[in-house]
Amino acid sequence: MRLTGEEIYGEPLNRPEALQILKYAIKSGINFLDTADYYGEDVTNRLIAEALHPYTDDLVICTKIGGARKPDKSWIPHNKPEQLRLSIDRNLSTLKKDQIQLVHFRKMGGDMDSFKLSMDTMFQLQKEGKIIHVGVSNVNEAELAVALSMGDIASVENMYGHVQRSTLKLPHAEFKGGTGVLEMCEKNEIPFIPYYSLFVSIPKKDERIAEIARKYNTTEAQINIAWLLHRSPWILPIPGTSSLLHFEENIKAAEIDLTEADMNFLN
Repeated sequence: MRLTGEEIYGEPLNRPEALQILKYAIKSGINFLDTADYYGEDVTNRLIAEALHPYTDDLVICTKIGGARKPDKSWIPHNKPEQLRLSIDRNLSTLKKDQIQLVHFRKMGGDMDSFKLSMDTMFQLQKEGKIIHVGVSNVNEAELAVALSMGDIASVENMYGHVQRSTLKLPHAEFKGGTGVLEMCEKNEIPFIPYYSLFVSIPKKDERIAEIARKYNTTEAQINIAWLLHRSPWILPIPGTSSLLHFEENIKAAEIDLTEADMNFLN
């Protein structure tokens, strides 16, 4: 969800519009919302509860735990067992839910042993009934294999888009991908949820997306969403938005029927 302030932190610039977007999304048939208590902090969860509670029966709210924000807006791990439990309880309280349908453990640093400990906590929370389905986020192929060996993984949320199909290393963070993890998901019939797909996938020098956008009289962002939908039946795009106009554009992207020639050209 892109309903917070800048850098996914603080209150939205236009709170009434943020609430309106959420209500309009549900009326438009959207039944999957991706959030986290470290969006804001906790801003997105509060907006969801204010706009949509009590929830419709078919609405799936997916959240993430494993990270936190510092006052300087930097991201830090929050993945110890007691921290994960605190995060789940905070999500449940703010969202006004007894259970959360899907929770991704977001890996932020740490070795494989710490990852296993975190995943063990996730499955314990599932046994306790606080989580219905367990997923993972920001994992590589080896980490996904370990998670699968420990229990059922309902979905994977990694950075992925038309341009960014591999791990992206930045000075402050590492965003894991991409094609290899998607292929593992396809093999195991696990939904793959690409985040930041628009943020990293609108190239400034590559004219391929722009050319296809001109062909269909759409925006480049819409073509990126359409590419994701055509890339694999296991991909569930979650493009963020902060305006009703962009939300409507995102929805219309599902109507774009890219041809095999289009996909070959884009690939």
